[in-house]
Amino acid sequence: QLQLVESGGGLVQSGGSLRLSCAASGFTLDHYAIGWFRQAPGKEREGVICISSSGDSTNYADSVKGRFTISRGDAKNTVYLQMNSLKPEDTAVYYCNAVTWGGNNYWGQGTQVNVSS
Repeated sequence: QLQLVESGGGLVQSGGSLRLSCAASGFTLDHYAIGWFRQAPGKEREGVICISSSGDSTNYADSVKGRFTISRGDAKNTVYLQMNSLKPEDTAVYYCNAVTWGGNNYWGQGTQVNVSS
């Protein structure tokens, strides 16, 4: 079964850090552009950060610039989201998304991040 699984969410105090993982099962991520999205209660899902399939291009939402980074793991089936200097407004369910130019598109089930003030 082809799927993405996020992990690493949890409760952290403001100013703390978390690293989220997005692991692919049944396929590898080396030909996929990867994006992390988040959805807070009562709000629409928003893009946070993404990395190109080659890994040489990344884009960040203004709200996370300088705090969040995305990287590909040495194994070709994992992508990480390092979140530093977390703020209460970062509280949301975080989803990873993998897409190809050919139209393959996968979403994970999400992982909850809670940042306390």
